[in-house]
Amino acid sequence: MLKRPFQLGSLRLPSNIFCAPLAGCSDLPFRRMTVKYRPGLVFCEMVKMDALIRHDPTTYRMLDYESSMHPIGGQICGSKPKIAGECAKIIEDLGFDIVDLNCGCPVDKVTKDGSGSGMLKTLDLIGEVLSEMIAAVKIPVTVKIRAGWDSSHIVGPQVTCIAEEAGAAAICIHGRTRAQGYKGPANWDFIRDCKMAAKRIPVIGNGDAFDAESARKLFEYTNCDAILLARGMMGKPWLTEDIYRYFSGEAPKERTGLDYRDVLLEHLDHIISYQNERRSLLDARRIGCWFLRGGKGMRHLRESLNRSKSALEVRKMICDYPWHEIDVTEEQKEEEVCEIESC
Repeated sequence: MLKRPFQLGSLRLPSNIFCAPLAGCSDLPFRRMTVKYRPGLVFCEMVKMDALIRHDPTTYRMLDYESSMHPIGGQICGSKPKIAGECAKIIEDLGFDIVDLNCGCPVDKVTKDGSGSGMLKTLDLIGEVLSEMIAAVKIPVTVKIRAGWDSSHIVGPQVTCIAEEAGAAAICIHGRTRAQGYKGPANWDFIRDCKMAAKRIPVIGNGDAFDAESARKLFEYTNCDAILLARGMMGKPWLTEDIYRYFSGEAPKERTGLDYRDVLLEHLDHIISYQNERRSLLDARRIGCWFLRGGKGMRHLRESLNRSKSALEVRKMICDYPWHEIDVTEEQKEEEVCEIESC
């Protein structure tokens, strides 16, 4: 269950509730919002090993962070042992507290060269890459996987043993296969099986922890050592706080439409201060989709934001909206979250 603090390798973390590296989401403005609620660990977006070696400016900008964001992890993706150690060292030299190997990303542009969840087809390579990373750095090295490539090739327990043998500090299991993408419920049996296979390595559970109650159920069902929050954080940067309050026996914090407005505006201001004008508009529409999905009366504003011409216009629409008339609900269906990810 909840642990505060939590020991991960040589690193003492504030808790065992972590925030995932979400591609296209976990940028600097996003992390400015989430760290306010003191998660045990946050991550930057996944970056590719080859791009790190080339010193690609866009890739390095994805690794922007501020001192207030510690403890923070960097996640790398690639299947080349020869450069894995060097890439892990780059992450360490940039000041990150943890470096994670991504063996779970399901998108074709990542898996086509055997990276991401493509590595679930070459298990020995996972051990080889991890060993190179661990030998190159002093910070903890972790790995994130899916349960397998498809339902006929479930390899989570095998990879757990491989990661443990290589010396990884922890393994995170997403309870879906690569073939599932984000469709259907996460199968927590996969996470539980990995925990049963582990002798020493901590197991982090990931998948469908959208609120405090589901976080408790994930802990109880799988006996996992920590939880990685992912899509549940989109539009709910306070989810970590909700979980802390739940486990400490405190009543849930009631949030009104005005509370949603204030947090949305704060996130938007971080975006405007960090991104260029075009990127700010796209990001403003995206986070609007997150924050405005759950409340009665929000649909009209969401549709208006998607027709906006600038981030400042988005800000004005939000400020002028009659938030006192909004009926905010915390309920969200998995199908809604899946749609949101592609916004």
